[in-house]
Amino acid sequence: MRYLTFIRHAETYRQSGPPAALMEAMGKFVEQSFKDGTLVDTGGLLPSKDGTRLRLAKGKLTVTDGPFGESKEVIGGYAILKAASKADALRVATEFMELHRKHWPEFEGEAEVRPMFEPGEGP
Repeated sequence: MRYLTFIRHAETYRQSGPPAALMEAMGKFVEQSFKDGTLVDTGGLLPSKDGTRLRLAKGKLTVTDGPFGESKEVIGGYAILKAASKADALRVATEFMELHRKHWPEFEGEAEVRPMFEPGEGP
């Protein structure tokens, strides 16, 4: 099964960026995860100032350019995992968050892990 996981954190972390040690550790983690087949795709997101939101409410579509000051947290990156079980997907996400804990002790954020519909499935 495929899982989408994304990391949410304060946008202020973008001002200084992650420590070099974390980037190196993540590089090794990503490389190994691609090799063992648990990682299908991954990517980091640019700051919200470079984004745009489209909102549909009460029949009206509005478009708002970033930054989004009302947002306390932003999605900083995502990964699509291929895992045999939810437990396996959680293991991979936990390893990723442990890299943050070890190499960026002041980091605070969360990772969300969500199962994805397979092709042909859906509500």
